[in-house]
Amino acid sequence: MVDPFLFYGILIMGTCIYYPFMGTLDKQNALASLRKWTLIQDNSGPYRVYRDEKNNVYSSVTHILKETAPQESKDALERWIKRPDSEMERDVACERGRLSHSHAEYILKLASKFARQSANKRNIWRTGSDGLERCPKKVTQWSLSKAAQSAPKVAWSASGYARGLRSFILERVTAIHAVEFSVYKEGYGFAGTADALLDIDGEGPFIVDWKTAKEARSDQMVEQFCCQLGAYSLGLKSLTHIEPKYGAVIIARRSGKPQIKMLNRLELIGAETEFLRRNELYQKQLELVTV
Repeated sequence: MVDPFLFYGILIMGTCIYYPFMGTLDKQNALASLRKWTLIQDNSGPYRVYRDEKNNVYSSVTHILKETAPQESKDALERWIKRPDSEMERDVACERGRLSHSHAEYILKLASKFARQSANKRNIWRTGSDGLERCPKKVTQWSLSKAAQSAPKVAWSASGYARGLRSFILERVTAIHAVEFSVYKEGYGFAGTADALLDIDGEGPFIVDWKTAKEARSDQMVEQFCCQLGAYSLGLKSLTHIEPKYGAVIIARRSGKPQIKMLNRLELIGAETEFLRRNELYQKQLELVTV
């Protein structure tokens, strides 16, 4: 059965990014720009859009995927919406996702700060063949542990989900490149917010998306999530010239054990191609509406 929550595109959006100067900066400065520049979210209409400083409008990645979903999925969503308790379920899921995402974001952002401070003080940055700087794995792990210890307590309703994300981060993240950043691809009309750019198990960078679900997601739903990663990868490459090597969808569950889908480079390229196909279809739909 298709999970209707998939098509609400529930993502917890953070500060977004506008890049007026890409193409002239190296990759580290490009990463720094992710933390400084803003792209404005506009939730005033029937669905979220993004606007840049010139008021150009970009459709959200999740909305594009919802609108171009297979008819079977759309029908399932309509049936679910008609249920008397659907609105309450949606609100609960939104809050659960918000709390879990915020917990992961807090740990990663604070750990990134600790790691940068330590590496700068000791001058222990190492530049990889991909042009990205990394501090030693032990410094990252120390920083993550310290950040997790100071993280605010998560409400009971989301505690199992947050615990799953926290465990994954502490056990498997080995470098933090960027956290909660927005991307867009000029000329293609889409924008979205990726949860993180990380090294996992000593490999990377991975473009990462956090999800929450009571139970395991079906293969069909996971494919949709991977398509979302493809969009974020395209946007990141376009803006920063940083090419994610892998992708990761981490689905936090009530039990505390996350469902994990890793994409190798070929699979990520496939996800990019599929999103471009879906986006082209969506843009054609927009043209028909505006004619």
